[in-house]
Amino acid sequence: MTKLVIGAAPLTIDEVIAVARGGAEVSLGVAARERIQAAYAVVADVIARQQVAYGVTTGFGLLATTHIPVDKVQELQQNLVRSHAVGLGAPLSREVVRAAMTIRLNTMARGHSGVRISVAEHLAACINADIIPWVPSRGSLGASGDLAPSAHLVLAMMGEGELLTEDGRREPSGPALQAAGLAPLSLEAKEGLSLLNGTQFMAAIGCMLVADGEALLDSSDLIGAMSLEGLRASVGPFEERIQALRPIPGQLVTAANVRRATAGSAIMLSHLNCDKVQDAYSLRCIPQVHGACRDALAWLRRVIGVEVDSVTDNPLIFPDSGEIISAGNFHGEPLALALDLAAMSLAEIASISERRTFRMLTSSLSELPPFLTRDSGLNNGYMIAQYTAAALVSENKVLCHPASVDSIPSSGDQEDHVSMGMTAALKALDVLGNAQKVLAIEAVCAAQAIDLLAPLAPGPGTGAGRAVIREFAPTLERDRYLAPELEAATEAVAAGRFAAIVRDGAVAADAGAGS
Repeated sequence: MTKLVIGAAPLTIDEVIAVARGGAEVSLGVAARERIQAAYAVVADVIARQQVAYGVTTGFGLLATTHIPVDKVQELQQNLVRSHAVGLGAPLSREVVRAAMTIRLNTMARGHSGVRISVAEHLAACINADIIPWVPSRGSLGASGDLAPSAHLVLAMMGEGELLTEDGRREPSGPALQAAGLAPLSLEAKEGLSLLNGTQFMAAIGCMLVADGEALLDSSDLIGAMSLEGLRASVGPFEERIQALRPIPGQLVTAANVRRATAGSAIMLSHLNCDKVQDAYSLRCIPQVHGACRDALAWLRRVIGVEVDSVTDNPLIFPDSGEIISAGNFHGEPLALALDLAAMSLAEIASISERRTFRMLTSSLSELPPFLTRDSGLNNGYMIAQYTAAALVSENKVLCHPASVDSIPSSGDQEDHVSMGMTAALKALDVLGNAQKVLAIEAVCAAQAIDLLAPLAPGPGTGAGRAVIREFAPTLERDRYLAPELEAATEAVAAGRFAAIVRDGAVAADAGAGS
C-alpha cells in the first residue's frame, strides 16, 4: 500500500501499520471532508450564539464550570496544549507516533470532532512530510485519553514543540514545518481538545503489539517444533484428532503449524517406536499453551480493530441534531484490560520457550551432550545463554502485574477513575521485546541440537528455521563470542523471518483461525 484515503472506509490495523511502518501517504476522502465540515458548523454556531459548551466556551476537567468568553476561545485551546505538554521519559518510537497521528486523523474524519478541515489537512501533511513529533512516553493515565503525549504531538504541529528525527535526535519543529511549506497550526474553538482527548497512543501501540505479537506466536510454533526435533520428542500429541476433542481455536492452529513444520522429518521418523511414554509439558503441551496465548492476543486484535476506527474524543458533536454531548469514549479501560492480557500471553510464550531451552542444555533431560557442546568441560557451550533467557522471563513476570487494576484520581477528583492503559501498553511492549530475545535463544539452541542429530534431517519448516540461524551463527564447535549471534537471531525473530516460514506453508483454513 502506498496511499490511504482516510474516511472512505473503516480504518484497519493493517492500514495503520502501512502508514506507520510502510510510509503510505494519507489523504482525506470527499465524504470525510463533508463530515468534518458539518461538525465544525455546529461548533461555529455555538460560538456565534455565545452558548455554553464544554471545552468550547468552558474550562476543562474540574474547571468545566468556568465560562470562557468567546473572544478567548483561541487562547483557551492554545493554553490547553501548552499546559498539557508535560510528559517525561524516553520518546515513543517514530512508528508509534505515525500510527497515533493516523488514528487521530481518522477520528476527525468520522465527523464528530468539530475541527476545521484545515486542521485535519495539516495533520495529514505532517504525516506525508514525515514530520514526526518528539513524544515522551510517560505521562498518560489513559482516561481522558492520552492527554500529555497528544499535547506534545500538537505542540509540534503548532511549531512550538519538537520532532524526533530518523537518527533519534530531538530538534525544534518550527524549521521543519517551514521547510515543508507548512505554516504552524493555529487552533480555534475546541480544536486543541479534539486533538488531545482520545486513545490514539494506546491504540497505536496496540496495533504494533497485534502485528508483532502474532508474528511472535507463529515464530514460537516453528521454533518450538525445532526444539521438539532437537529433543527427539514425539509429534503424536499434535495429531488433529487429539485437538478435535478440545477444539479451542488457537490450539488447533498451533498444532497444525507444528505438524506442517515437522512433516516427513527423518528425526521424527527415527523414533516412532521408541519406548518413551510421554514428553515433558513444555513439549507435549505446546498446542495448549501457545494456543491459549493466540486466543488471548486475538482479543487484543478485536479491541484494537474497533478502537482504530472509533471516535474517542470529547465532547462529541452530532451534526444531525446540532448537539454537543460530553461522554466517556476517551476512557481506555477496554484497551487496558486487553493490553494487560496480551502482555501475560507473550510472557507465557517466553516462559515455556525458556523451559525447552533448559531441557536441550541439560543432558539428564535429553539425549544431547551437556550445554550442546561435544567437548563440555573445556567448552561451556550455550550454558549462559539460558541464564539470559531466565533473566528475561523473570523480568517479564514483574512486568505482567496488571496496570488496569490501578487508578489514581486526578483533576480535583473530577477524573476519579482512570485506566492506566498507556502503562499497560508500554509494559506490553517491553514484554514483547523480552519474549523475542528468549525465542531467539531457543532458536539458536534448537538449531545446534538438530545439527548434533545429523545425519538425520529435520522437517521442511524446521529445516528452514535452522537455515535462518545458520546465516549468522555457524554450528558451535568450540566456545566463541555468542552475543552478536543472539542479537542477530533476535532481529530475525522481530523481523518475522520465522513467522514467514509458518505463514508461507499455512493452509488457508488454519491460517485464519485464532488470529
